[in-house]
Amino acid sequence: MLLEREVEQEFRPQMLAALQRKVDAVAEEAGGIAPACPQCGQPMGHHDTRSASWLASWGQLRVMAPRYRCSPCKQQSRPLLDRLGVEPGRICGSLARLLALLAVVGPYELAARLAYLLLGVRVSAMGVWRVAQRLGEAAAHYSEALSQYHADSRSQGAPVENAPKAVVLGVDACFLGMQVRTTRRRRVGGEPLPPLPPVEKGQFHDVKTGVLLLPQERVETSPGRRSVVRRFLVTCMGDGDEIFRGLYAQLRELGWVGPKTVVVIVGDGAEWIWNRASMFVNRCEILDYWHALEHAWGFARLRYGVGSKQADRWVHQIGEDLRAGKVKKVIARLKRLQPKEAEVRESLQALIGYYRENATRMRYDEYLRLGYGIGSGAVESAHKQVVHARMRQAGMRWSAAGARRLLALRLLLLNDNWALLDRMRMVSLA
Repeated sequence: MLLEREVEQEFRPQMLAALQRKVDAVAEEAGGIAPACPQCGQPMGHHDTRSASWLASWGQLRVMAPRYRCSPCKQQSRPLLDRLGVEPGRICGSLARLLALLAVVGPYELAARLAYLLLGVRVSAMGVWRVAQRLGEAAAHYSEALSQYHADSRSQGAPVENAPKAVVLGVDACFLGMQVRTTRRRRVGGEPLPPLPPVEKGQFHDVKTGVLLLPQERVETSPGRRSVVRRFLVTCMGDGDEIFRGLYAQLRELGWVGPKTVVVIVGDGAEWIWNRASMFVNRCEILDYWHALEHAWGFARLRYGVGSKQADRWVHQIGEDLRAGKVKKVIARLKRLQPKEAEVRESLQALIGYYRENATRMRYDEYLRLGYGIGSGAVESAHKQVVHARMRQAGMRWSAAGARRLLALRLLLLNDNWALLDRMRMVSLA
C-alpha cells in the first residue's frame, strides 16, 4: 500500500510534464490559423494571446491561447481551447468526468473526500457540484435531443432486421423532495446566509421512470425468483408524454421495435399509462398482478378485519384464480357477495369496477405462458437504483435543474453508456 502511494507521488510530476508536452504539441500544430466568424463567415481578426490554465488529473496545465474577434458581429473565439476541450480556470478533461462519476454515486461532500482518497486530488464539494452540473446539463441535452430526433417520422433508428418478437416496457412514477427556494441564497458582506424557508407539505415532484427488457433475458435465479440479464432505463421529471417519447427513442436506438414486435406494457393501472400506450400499434397491456391483489386486500381488511386469517385465505384464493386467468369467475363471485355495512359495500363495488375495467389486462395465465411476466418489479427496482439510492437520502431536497442533470448522469452510468460523456462538451452555466 505505501509503496504504491510512493510510486504514484513520484511519477505524478512526470505524467503532468508528459501531458503538458502533448498540450504544447497541439498548440504548435494549431498555429495561428484564424477561424471563421460563426455569424458572418468572414475570417476573424487576432485580438490578443493570453495564458490559460486549467486543472487536470495530475495538476495544473497551461497554454498560450490566441483570441480572435469579429468586430462587426461582436463575436470572439479561442479555437485552441475549443480544440483541447478545456476552459480557463475550470476542472476539465478526464478529471471532470471522474469527479462527476463520484457525484453520481454519492453526496457531493463524500465525492470530494473520495476524490482525494482515490485520485489524490483536493477539490471542494462545490467544485464537484459545478462539474456535475455542467456535465449533467450536457447529458440532459443529449437525452432530450435524442427523444426529439426520434419523434420525427423521418428519423433513422438502428436496423430492425433482428428485432425481437416482444419487448417488455414497464413505467411508473415516484416522488422526489424539492427545494422551496427558487433562487440560490447569497451572502451579503460578512453576514451569514439567510435561513431557508420552511418545507411545506406537498413540496414534491413526480419522477417518471421506464424500463425496457426482453422476455427471454429473464432468468430464474432461485425457485420463484427471476432476475433480468439486461435492461435499459429512461427517466424524466416531465409528464407522461415525455417519458413515453424517451422510451420510444430508446427502442429505436436499440433496434427493438420492428413491424412485428409486440410491445408489452406493464403498469399499475394509472390512466396516464394506458392513455399513452396506444402509440404502439402492436401492444399487450398488462395490469401489475400485485397491484390487482392490493385492491383485493383493501376490501378483505374491511370485511374480515386487519390481520384476519380468513382475509388471508380469501385473498390467497383470489390470487390463485387471477393467476390462472379466471378473472371473469372472480368478478362473478364478488358480485354474489352481499355485505351489510355501507363502507364494505362501497369497497366491494370499487373492487368489482376495477377488475371489470382491467379484465382484458388480467389474462395472467397467457402472459406467463408467453414469458412476459405479470409484475412491475423491474420498474420498481429501477426507481430504487435511479432515484432512491442517490437522491432520496435523509434530508435531501433538489432544485428542478439539479435533479434533471443528476438523473441524466445516473442514466448514463446505469445504462453502461458513461463513455458517451467523453464526446460531450461541458456546458457553461451562469
